Amino acid sequence: MRKSHLKPLAAVTGALALAATLSACGGSSAASDEKVVTVYSADGLKGENGDGWYDKVFKDFEKKTGIKVEYVEGGSGEMVQRAVREKSNTQVDVLVTLPPFIQQADSKGLLTAYAPAGSDQVDAADKASDAKWTSVVNNYFGFVYNKKELKTAPTTWDELTDGTYQEKIQYSTPGVAGDGTAVLIKAMHDFGGKEPAMEYLKKLQANNVGPSASTGKLAPKVDKGELLVANGDVQMNYAQSKDMPNLGIWFPAKAGAKPTTFALPYAAGLVSKAPHSANGKKLLDFMLSEQAQKDVSEVGGGFSARKDIEATDANAIALSKLMNGVEVFEPDWSDIGTNLDGYVDAWKTATGS
Repeated sequence: MRKSHLKPLAAVTGALALAATLSACGGSSAASDEKVVTVYSADGLKGENGDGWYDKVFKDFEKKTGIKVEYVEGGSGEMVQRAVREKSNTQVDVLVTLPPFIQQADSKGLLTAYAPAGSDQVDAADKASDAKWTSVVNNYFGFVYNKKELKTAPTTWDELTDGTYQEKIQYSTPGVAGDGTAVLIKAMHDFGGKEPAMEYLKKLQANNVGPSASTGKLAPKVDKGELLVANGDVQMNYAQSKDMPNLGIWFPAKAGAKPTTFALPYAAGLVSKAPHSANGKKLLDFMLSEQAQKDVSEVGGGFSARKDIEATDANAIALSKLMNGVEVFEPDWSDIGTNLDGYVDAWKTATGS
């Protein structure tokens, strides 16, 4: 997990308690009036050196509104679980996760309907029909490899079971990390179902280093040569590659087939009973604003969630080239949301995890 440059969440809790006390005593302060908004997010959009999309968006937002962003990050599943634990005393205003965890958050009653300004320009597939969540940054699942140690990128899943990769492969934990869950989704698609996918992942386990709760820390290991291959996603890994020269992005294919991937957007929703709901709405509006969306590729190395934004910067051109020849499929998110626990259990059984 990436290091967060934030005040402890306890400080936010204390501030809310103080505001509530002042309000009860007839003071003018109230929690809803505080100039703060708390975001729980999957990692990937905050830069290693303070130069990521979140860094710029949060700074610009605070400058424009005077509202400070309190930020907490981790794996997608981890953030949903935290919000669930706090449901009786909600601490978060905006939740950002990868699928299927944003759908899971909705099914657990964590989200309330709000259609941010600009969400009319987001494709229907990238937002909830009832306005419970909308994508703010589009993205695709992928893998990374060490370009220094491997002169050419791997191309197939089968290559990864070779002895060359013994204890040199790691992927984040399905059911905990969004990108880790994506490994299951892609394997089931590429191998044609749950059973053949689990058979493959059981075989791959001989080369797997072990679990990782968050995907963000795997790329540095690949860049240093501690690992040869790891999972990730295009936006995060492309942004990391600015400071990690040995990092290359690739998309595994089943032998004899085209490389595949699927959209894995950062989806944001307003949290039900959020302590600063009005501020949360303002931040969601700002994230989907024209300028913030133009910054998605130029600053964040991702893809704009709005179809009316045509990025022409160098990053956008490079990202488009990277995706050439890669077949994009659409997962059955309804099935995955319903059966995720079963798929994760099958993976645990297959791999002995």
